Amino acid sequence: MDGLHVAVVERRVAALDVAAALDFVADPRFGGIASFIGRVRDHNVGRVVTGISYDLFVPLALNQFRAIAERALAEVGAPLKLWIAHAKGDLAIGDLAVVVAAGTPHRDEAFRACRLAIEAVKRESPIWKQEHYVDGDSAWSEGCSLCEEERQFTHTHSHAAHGHDR
Repeated sequence: MDGLHVAVVERRVAALDVAAALDFVADPRFGGIASFIGRVRDHNVGRVVTGISYDLFVPLALNQFRAIAERALAEVGAPLKLWIAHAKGDLAIGDLAVVVAAGTPHRDEAFRACRLAIEAVKRESPIWKQEHYVDGDSAWSEGCSLCEEERQFTHTHSHAAHGHDR
């Protein structure tokens, strides 16, 4: 799939590049571009977070990102460009942790491809997340489950139900 970019970016070397992701998925055939940008937040499950460390096995993560992209292409069934990049290393509050961008002819396809990709990355990829807390403690976090607000939003809101599918 030549419309695919997958990367793991070592944080001490570079930051994730949103502009490059959006440029990559731009195409004169495409009217829909959707993106997801995940940033490090200052709290989780009632605890104050000071930073996060991500670790991943890069070759396996890249293979998994490619497999996710192939599934997105098959499910969306339209021309698609997809960018998946995840940070590795120590990240501070506000740093970008993951960037997914999808370009397709229509917005619904772009939203679906982007959503499929980010959910699969969080659920299936070999990424380990260690949160560091204000009290000096740290803990490995479960990266495969949605937080309660996201879970509620996912199950209670559907644009398609409102006729907003294109």
